[in-house]
Amino acid sequence: MVALTAQRVLSVWEHGLRRHPIDRALLLYALADPDLPSGQLADAPLGARNAALLRWRQACFGTRLEAWLDCPACGERMEFEIDASQWPSPPTDGSDTLEVRGHRFQRPTSRHLARLTECDDEQAAARRLLLECAVAADALPRDEPALAELLDAVDVAMDAADPWADLSLAMRCPACGHDDDASFDIAGYLWEEIDSQARRLLDDIHALAQAYGWTEPVILALSETRRAAYLARVQP
Repeated sequence: MVALTAQRVLSVWEHGLRRHPIDRALLLYALADPDLPSGQLADAPLGARNAALLRWRQACFGTRLEAWLDCPACGERMEFEIDASQWPSPPTDGSDTLEVRGHRFQRPTSRHLARLTECDDEQAAARRLLLECAVAADALPRDEPALAELLDAVDVAMDAADPWADLSLAMRCPACGHDDDASFDIAGYLWEEIDSQARRLLDDIHALAQAYGWTEPVILALSETRRAAYLARVQP
């Protein structure tokens, strides 16, 4: 995995700022797993992508993640920390497909998600994703109840085979006792951390350039400790 230096933080931020979240996740994935050819990133299972992103995040920012969630029942804000030990074990089955009731399905990929960007309804998008993953869509049941039952079984099988593809957190509100499952987007979380760090770096560069006339490369070449020491002298 690639080290996240100050220079790289700004480079990644600049290249990812205006990208669609799916493309942004692939940008981060390329850094998290540089040995994977760029042409294969979009077709890698989401579980593999998410696991690589989390490993890279831990290497760059540590094993603990701070997060918050508003209770959908009462609106209470719940703040919590997630430790690396709380995540499920990475999948051991390296197969990119799985069989359910005689039908084969690909594990969801970023390319599959990209085909759903026009779909606004969450339930419809989830159903279409499963249909997109079917190796032989023409062989699926034509009967609507039978198809719905099959897709439900596929959804369960995919969650069991690779829980990293769609990470979720089980929550209980301390105020009202409401239980809920919240989806966790590791790519989005990691991007927010990079975005926040990049904006802090830009503020530091602005302050030091104004005070000393230094260029961006000179400022970024300073160690974090020395940069902070200079900032303490120019910022009251």
